[in-house]
Amino acid sequence: MATEPQTGALTHPPLSTRNETRIAIIDDHAIVREGLARLIRHDMELTVCGLFEGTPNVLESVAAFQPDMVIVEIALNGIDGIGLIKSTRMQFPQMPILVLSLQEECFYAERALRAGASGYVMKRETPHHLMSAISSVLKGNLYLSQKMSALVLTKYLNGRTKDAGSPQTSLSNRELEIFELIGQGHRTRNIAESLHLSIKTVETHRAHIMEKLNLRNSIELLQRAMQWTELQK
Repeated sequence: MATEPQTGALTHPPLSTRNETRIAIIDDHAIVREGLARLIRHDMELTVCGLFEGTPNVLESVAAFQPDMVIVEIALNGIDGIGLIKSTRMQFPQMPILVLSLQEECFYAERALRAGASGYVMKRETPHHLMSAISSVLKGNLYLSQKMSALVLTKYLNGRTKDAGSPQTSLSNRELEIFELIGQGHRTRNIAESLHLSIKTVETHRAHIMEKLNLRNSIELLQRAMQWTELQK
């Protein structure tokens, strides 16, 4: 039987009773972490060695448990998920990283792969898809949904993508996240609450987005964001 996952604190990693693949999970929601751990433990070759919230020192905690793979959500409270993937790749160059996220794959999958992830799965997918992704990434393969794989393949076959060279590519990961939420019709206060940021911080990001996209006012920002969001879909 797989060992029980440990949560958060820097304690000595649990010892496995057999040669299992050790997986660490980084997600801000306890229900997601526990549910994912239960699902993974049904595979007799896998064990979950650690459950972690997205905090600035999370990699220090992960390192203490010496996982063979990390599953991470990129929508974390107060921490840049894409930046976390980059830091994980730098600290653990050979370790597979799988993104399991609420964030739309069409917006973030390529950024996650460029940062060092080996796969991207939406949380709305079935458990079967998730386990297939884990298996594929552990074998050294990349994993994306069939739709996203086709988009990426088309991009590289054509040598371009439908928004290649567009100003949106200059946005930081947090700015893109806010830009997407604006395009979905969310107001500044709602965005601040959903991302656990202050209203002032969101307003600063909005100003940077408008400057980078050469937009004159909030109406132009909303129009551009809505157009881009629909185009990506």
